[in-house]
Amino acid sequence: MFRFLTQLGNYILLLKKVLSKPEKPSVYYNQTMREMVFLGLNSVGIITIISFFMGAVITLQTAYNTENPIYPTYLIGLGTRDSILLEFSSTVASLILAGKVGSSIASEIGTMRVTEQIDALEAMGVNSASYLILPKLIATLVFNPFLTLISINVGIFGGWIAGTLSGVITSDDYIYGIQYAFIPYYITYSLIKTLFFAFIITSVSAFQGYYVEGGSLEVGRASTKAVVYSSVLILLFNVILTQLLLS
Repeated sequence: MFRFLTQLGNYILLLKKVLSKPEKPSVYYNQTMREMVFLGLNSVGIITIISFFMGAVITLQTAYNTENPIYPTYLIGLGTRDSILLEFSSTVASLILAGKVGSSIASEIGTMRVTEQIDALEAMGVNSASYLILPKLIATLVFNPFLTLISINVGIFGGWIAGTLSGVITSDDYIYGIQYAFIPYYITYSLIKTLFFAFIITSVSAFQGYYVEGGSLEVGRASTKAVVYSSVLILLFNVILTQLLLS
């Protein structure tokens, strides 16, 4: 318990340093643009591929679970849409990003710590926490909602492809299903969760890397911890946010 409270205190103090006023905003702007490419744009491919196949699987599973003739076939499209909007494109996609982006952040900052690059920044009077972490935080908070929107569209498209090619649903029924009783708030709900998850992934991963002690082996362990802790917190906050936003 004492170790947990110590870690929590260090995490809060790190966030305080990260969110302090930047010394040179222009430098932070350039760094943020680079992080948007590295952490955001480079994640589009994996999110697109996984969303497409997940949408296909959700459509097929929904079709096989609604084979009863009393169920109209358009429910397949409706079920796919709501599953992707409410859960997959925010939560599952964030878990994937926790593995890709989180481990990358932890290993990058951890390597800088063990090679004393962070100590050099501190010696020059630079707020190393803000300089290294704030651009990453801004980049993920800005770009991750776009990844969620991409995931929603690609997932629904993947479901349409799988449903029509397999013959479990016609194109007209699927399109009618994804339009039926649509609630725009579901998109807002998904984006709100994405923002929370983006903050968790970046801050927790950066924290693990920033306080690494040792060598390359410890950096690897920090990357693993970053993914595990981020994933657990994402699942925890998924329950909390669902209760708060949908109740």
